[in-house]
Amino acid sequence: MKRIALLSAVAFAALALTAPVQAQDKMMSNEKTVMVGGAPMYPSKNIVENAVNSKDHTTLVAAVKAAGLVDTLASKGPFTVFAPTNAAFGKLPKGTVETLVKPENKATLTKILTYHVVPGKFAAADLTDGKQLTTVEGEQLTVKLDGKKVWLVDAKGGKSAVTIADVNQSNGVIHVVDTVLMPAS
Repeated sequence: MKRIALLSAVAFAALALTAPVQAQDKMMSNEKTVMVGGAPMYPSKNIVENAVNSKDHTTLVAAVKAAGLVDTLASKGPFTVFAPTNAAFGKLPKGTVETLVKPENKATLTKILTYHVVPGKFAAADLTDGKQLTTVEGEQLTVKLDGKKVWLVDAKGGKSAVTIADVNQSNGVIHVVDTVLMPAS
C-alpha cells in the first residue's frame, strides 16, 4: 500500500512538473508557422533566426548586419518589425542600397532600419486606422486602413502596404511590407 501511494505521489509530481511545459508547447503550436520568402517562419525562433532564411529578405538581412543591429533584433524584445522585401529595396533610386551599406553611411542606414522597428508586439488587429506608432528611431509611423488592407505612412508621406501580417517570432512579430519607409531626416 505504501508503495502504491509513493508511486502515485511520484506520478502526480511528474505530471505537475510537465503540465506547464506541455501548456507552453501547446501555446507555441497554436501560433501558426507562416511561409515568407519560401521559408517557414517558426514562432519559436527570434526575428534574426527567421529572417535569414527568407529569400525575399536577403537585402534586409545584409543591411541589418551592416548596421550592426543583429544582436538587438535577436534580443528579448518584444519588437514589431515592418520588414521590407528585396523588391521594396529595389524601388529605391539606383545605387541607394549599395551606398547605404558602406561603413561611412552606417548611421544613416541604422536610422532607416530602426524606423521599421516599433517597441512592443503589435498584431495586425492592433494596427487600427490612424494609430500612431513611435519607432525605435524616435519618429512616428501612421497606420491607415483601406478595407482590410493595412498601410503605413512614413514621415515623408510615403506609403507601404503590409503584404504578410502576423508572422510571430519568439521576440515579437514581423509584418512584411512592400516599400521602404523613410524617416523625416
